[in-house]
This record gives sequence, C-alpha cells and structure tokens, in this order.
Amino acid sequence: MLLTIDVGNTNMVFGLYEGDALRGTFRISTNAERTSDELGMQISQYYHFHGIDRAETSAVIIASVVPQVMYTLINAIRKYLRVQPLVAGRDVAIGIENRYNNPREVGADRLVNAVSAVEQYGKPLIVVDIGTATTFDAIDEHGAYQGGVIFPGIKVAMEALFHKASKLPRVDIERPEKAIGKTTVQSMQSGAVRGYVGALAGIITDIRQELGGQVRVVATGGMGRMMAQYCALIDEVAPNLTLDGLRLIYERNREAFENRQLDGEICLIDVPGDN
Repeated sequence: MLLTIDVGNTNMVFGLYEGDALRGTFRISTNAERTSDELGMQISQYYHFHGIDRAETSAVIIASVVPQVMYTLINAIRKYLRVQPLVAGRDVAIGIENRYNNPREVGADRLVNAVSAVEQYGKPLIVVDIGTATTFDAIDEHGAYQGGVIFPGIKVAMEALFHKASKLPRVDIERPEKAIGKTTVQSMQSGAVRGYVGALAGIITDIRQELGGQVRVVATGGMGRMMAQYCALIDEVAPNLTLDGLRLIYERNREAFENRQLDGEICLIDVPGDN
C-alpha cells in the first residue's frame, strides 16, 4: 500500500491507497513541537484502529509547505512504518512545466494539485485551494503551470476580525439566508461568507480572462465544498485532490520507490535543508 501525506500549515492529511483506491484518510494537526515518537504513535493508532498492518505500507510520498516539521515526520515514518519516504519536488519530479519567474517559490502542494486536476478534468484549469490560505492556480491549455493568486483564508480573516475588533465575537462560518443581518452574529456571518464568495468570483473571473475564455474551475481544501455551494463559478469539488496527485506522481515514478522499505535497526537521519 501507498501512504500519501499532504503537510499543510494547519493539518497534515494522510491518505492510504490500495492500488488506485483510497482506503482511508486521517488528519493530524501540524505541530513543529511534536516528537517523532508522538507523531509515529498517532499514525500507528490509525493503522491499528482500522485493522491494517503497518508492514503493508510499501511506499510513502510527501508534499510539504512546512519545512519545520519534516525532520520529525520523516523520522517517524522511518521508525514506525520502516519505509524511507520520498518528498515530491525534492526526491521525485512533480512532472509539470512551471512558468513561475522563480519556480522554487511555488509550494509543492500547488503543483501537485495542478498535476492531479489536469489528469482528472483536462485543461485549461483554475484550481482553488481553500484552506488556511486560499490559493488560485492557473494551468493553461498546454498543461503548463502559469502562476496564480494567494489570498487569506476565510477562517484567518475572521480570526483577525475577532482579535482586532474588541466588541465583535468569534462566530461560526455559515451564510444567513438574508444579506441584511439583524444581529451582530448574522451581520458578521453574512459579511464573511458573501464577501468571500464575491472575492472568489472576482478573482476567478479575472484569471479566466487572462487564460483566454472558458476554463474549468476545481475547488479543494478544507472549505472547498462549503464555498462551492455559494460560488456558481466553481465547476467541480475534489476534496482529495492533493492526495490523488501524490498517488499519480508515485505511479509515474515507481522505480524511485523500489526497495525503500527498511529492515533491522532504524537509524534516525538528519534531513538536509530542514530544521
């Protein structure tokens, strides 16, 4: 089996694949203070809960935007799953033409999403990943990654409002039926959701024009499904887009993953470039 890991700013999302089938997913909060043993035991508990033998894991691939947790994560995988994981974009090529001015600036997850979306939905495309930050990624008719937009996530925006405006409470993110709120909570919810949907629509419209017309829009991320209910410009929702992309990159680079299982005593390693 293949274990795919998407390391984001808020959560690490794990997906376990048996062939092309996603057998299950789970999330662990991203925390640089956690030890490799703590993380390894949390991963092991998932396997135990679902009756899966850890020894069945033959390969692990990671996409990460948080370098601070990579040392701990890689050593946890080595110690508890006895597999040497590979990192997309560092150990194996992601496999997409990157036309950013400085290609190294693009987060691996955004490129993995692009690979996955093109495989599933064709091209050209806009991928909207709605999470801690909301990113818009533009893929042209040739399948090349052109760049995109980075925008604060709706939860980040609401937390900022709560902390900076002393009389405003923390509220759940949901859209009231009417735009005009009759309470402070309703007013904040209406502004948050309707304002955010307006921003999504405006940015998508501008990117579509720059890509040259009709472009399919795919949403992913923790808030992707909710926002797709309110934004008519989103055509598809793919909650496992990054995990599916990592599986696809694994399939295209199988030779690099051969003989990655570890036997005997585990020697924890330092990871160049990681803290």
